[in-house]
Amino acid sequence: MLTQKTKDIVKATAPVLAQHGYAIIQHFYKRMFQAHPELKNIFNMAHQERGEQQQALARAVYAYAANIEDPESLSAVLKDIAHKHASLGVRPEQYPIVGEHLLASIKEVLGDAATDEIISAWAQAYGNLADILAGMESELYERSSDRPGGWTGWRRFIVREKHPESDVITSFVLEPADGGQVADFEPGQYTSVVLHVPKLGYQQIRQYSLSDSPNGRTYRISVKREDGGLGTPGYVSSLLHDQINVGDELKLAAPYGNFYINGTATTPIVLISGGVGLTPMVSMLKKALQTPPRKVVFVHGARNSAVHAMRDRLKEASRTYPDFKLFVFYNEPLAADIEGQDYDFPGLVDVEKIKDSILLEDADYYICGPVPFMRMQHDKILKLGIPEAHIHYEVFGPNLFAE
Repeated sequence: MLTQKTKDIVKATAPVLAQHGYAIIQHFYKRMFQAHPELKNIFNMAHQERGEQQQALARAVYAYAANIEDPESLSAVLKDIAHKHASLGVRPEQYPIVGEHLLASIKEVLGDAATDEIISAWAQAYGNLADILAGMESELYERSSDRPGGWTGWRRFIVREKHPESDVITSFVLEPADGGQVADFEPGQYTSVVLHVPKLGYQQIRQYSLSDSPNGRTYRISVKREDGGLGTPGYVSSLLHDQINVGDELKLAAPYGNFYINGTATTPIVLISGGVGLTPMVSMLKKALQTPPRKVVFVHGARNSAVHAMRDRLKEASRTYPDFKLFVFYNEPLAADIEGQDYDFPGLVDVEKIKDSILLEDADYYICGPVPFMRMQHDKILKLGIPEAHIHYEVFGPNLFAE
């Protein structure tokens, strides 16, 4: 337990760390990777190159300090972080390494302003946070290994099917190389894939939503070919698209994630996705339409039909299930795309245009897509009168809980 004096010091110095946060975190990553280059196998180096991870961690440190009197206010966020860490294989012995270099970076960047008393207080605060996360992750590892077909660490899978869903998204059906069963998962959860990246000289880990319903035998992931920025391809997605084929082997983590529907509920759900954000929604949809089917509204935004994955499956479902409604927005429709047939509305997703269809009693709203897209939809839904507790979203990439 942290003493009140420690909490007061952390709160008082939080604004200073926020002011110098990005410089501290930049120094921290450089310092840590020099001492422990093996950690580059865990961290997303594309986010490092673009500065996204540095900014996210700087915000996270400040958010923790600002809420140190009421850590329960971050409980949902910490659960998300624990799931992400478990999917990466983060272990308790790695927390002291991070702590050592984070505290040293604070001291080295702030100089004499970072007194021994301040460093000691932050060391205690960091240790408390590390203990909380390590405990949550331990429970997740235990739960994962104890379930039928479950495991911890990396498990070998064989690619049994590979097929394009659009010009930029490809699905992979994966079966365990050991021939055993695979653990069930909650619709909306993800798995991690690890690949050696020759360009970097070490492995990289990426998380992909499981885009089919559980069947005990295989998993399916649907991967967008990412642009890593400045015209460079995503390290892992380009390898999956260009070099991984049927019969090849991949290593996967067990399913994790705190973004999923309640499988026993019967109340309506509204699924709002942008781009590849539809992949967890497809899994949720299949579960929701099982007996007894729930009322579902699926709202999706894409540039046009060329990049709209799984559109035929969604259209077929809308024709088959009377309680399922589908609304599609294209913001850059092709000349061949026909409004009213290929898509319903031009432009970006605008829930105001379909509010009569999505304002359903006791409904839950699930949002997935690029961060700006999710912020926009979240804010618009709130303005329509939907309670915050009924809005759920998934963020892939750097930890953004301080946003």
